[in-house]
Amino acid sequence: MESIKWSVNTMPKTDDAQLKVMGLSEVEKARAFHKSFPQYSVTPLTKLEKMADLLGLKEVYVKDESYRFGLNAFKVLGGSFAMARYIAKELGKDVSELPYEVLTSKELKEEFGQATFFTATDGNHGRGVAWAANKLGQKSVVLMPKGSTQTRLNNILAENAQATIEEVNYDECVRMANAMAEKTEHGIMVQDTAWDGYEEIPAWIMQGYGTMAMEANEQLQEQYGCDRPTHVFIQAGVGSLAGAVQGYFANRYPENPPKVVVVEAEPAACLYKGATVGDGSIQFVGGDMVTIMAGLACGEPNTISWDILKNHVDTFIATPDWVAAKGMRMLAAPIKGDPAITSGESGAAPFGTLACIMLMDEYKELRDHLGLDENSKVLLFSTEGDTDPERYKSIVWDGNER
Repeated sequence: MESIKWSVNTMPKTDDAQLKVMGLSEVEKARAFHKSFPQYSVTPLTKLEKMADLLGLKEVYVKDESYRFGLNAFKVLGGSFAMARYIAKELGKDVSELPYEVLTSKELKEEFGQATFFTATDGNHGRGVAWAANKLGQKSVVLMPKGSTQTRLNNILAENAQATIEEVNYDECVRMANAMAEKTEHGIMVQDTAWDGYEEIPAWIMQGYGTMAMEANEQLQEQYGCDRPTHVFIQAGVGSLAGAVQGYFANRYPENPPKVVVVEAEPAACLYKGATVGDGSIQFVGGDMVTIMAGLACGEPNTISWDILKNHVDTFIATPDWVAAKGMRMLAAPIKGDPAITSGESGAAPFGTLACIMLMDEYKELRDHLGLDENSKVLLFSTEGDTDPERYKSIVWDGNER
């Protein structure tokens, strides 16, 4: 059985110029925008008391994004906010002047005109972009990497998007979508992968993700009387979500930040690879990156996020598929008294990793390094539900790990 690998962050610090992207005032602006949606509600933060006892932790909390906007995943938070900020910029307005009812109005469509939003996705991000474009009366084109499931493609097509599964990996799909956007009149790339020269829209997407972190922090305090988490486990593909969550908590608790652990799918662990190289350089992972954690199968880091992560993250972890599958099963069938959580392959990876660290002797060194013990209050994000219900059932009910 493949082992969990980890690398403690010893990379040299930079001037931390990107941390301001996730400044509290920026996140507040995104949150106000999301609150204007009729579909908006705060997603549940579930406390797993019995599970915490089993794992030898004080408290375990899971933010359940399967309830987000009826789309079964958190990703729409980023795409919708970035599209709004793009439209606001084109019209010379502030995004605060474009709440949902204005953004979706006939008057605004006439003022802004017709645009086509391009993106690459394994499923959740593309569905969010397609959903937002559909609501705004705009066009969207979505490319999916080989290995993507028909169910996830159908969900995107249902939002009036033009969508296809290509015969290349995720990072190649990003390049293809970007080339198509550049050749299209009023074509805009909406991607959470940042690269040199393409950083404004990814920064807006990260700010959109901040809504989720801000909600979770408020829920900890207001629902559970927990002043702040001691540890945050967060999953990463290109690292945009991880950078957003890390950035939010670093800004929220500058004097006493929680210890952040980044969890990647082992076949696509580009951030972990960067941490092991240790000089702060960006590292890529290529090839097919075959993993059940489709949402994390990205091999080229977001440049903005990478800067935040290398300045603040404690430990980077590369986790194998069986760990994500174990996390899915444990959350689906927890200890009696704890509520069940429907968490997809990418959603459950951090929880599965935490459970293995706490329950398996071979990870005692990592457990001790992280200071995970009976005083720890751990926050995790289940970023998706059963976005592919058949695959979910195959893993959770039938015991498959592929």
